[in-house]
Amino acid sequence: MLDTESTYCLAWQHAAATMGQELSASFCLSLSGLHHRDIERKLIAWCGADFNLQEFHHTAGLFWRDYVNTHGITIKRGFTTLLDTIIQQQLPFCLATNSRAINAFECLDLAGLSGVFSTVITREDVECGKPAPDIFIAAAETLQVDIRHCMVLEDSYTGIVAATHAGAFSVYVPSVMPADAAAIELCSMMVTDLSQVQAIII
Repeated sequence: MLDTESTYCLAWQHAAATMGQELSASFCLSLSGLHHRDIERKLIAWCGADFNLQEFHHTAGLFWRDYVNTHGITIKRGFTTLLDTIIQQQLPFCLATNSRAINAFECLDLAGLSGVFSTVITREDVECGKPAPDIFIAAAETLQVDIRHCMVLEDSYTGIVAATHAGAFSVYVPSVMPADAAAIELCSMMVTDLSQVQAIII
């Protein structure tokens, strides 16, 4: 829905550089969709056991907010028309994210989407974040829809793993190209933008 991954990568790379470390683009993309604890484990493995995570998060957060307050957060192509179709057909929908609630709502606000989702499930609502299926199972239960009848839209391998293990119909909408080969193999369907999803549900 939102192109946040590119902004996170910029912030992570900036923070690491100020601390004398270099994060490759491929490494940053490997963090996409992960729970914050898993991100921290990968950072320690990459940067060393003495890497100051608190300083890293603080510096990255400051850079990220400055960047998105200047440039905003891009809404992915096709989202608006897809949302219109979902509402017209009275299909239940929600946002299910590995982010904390405060961060999720901040991103929605920066993208001009405040109030669009009446139901938001975050990592704070479940015991385990993605790639565990908990978030999507909780979302289906909240919507009162059998998970097997749910379509999950995801832009990361981590998310596709979670959606697949939950039992949902998983649609991979990659944020960057080339698309993740493992995600392509695992997902129920891959599309290049959200307008293609609209065609499926009409």
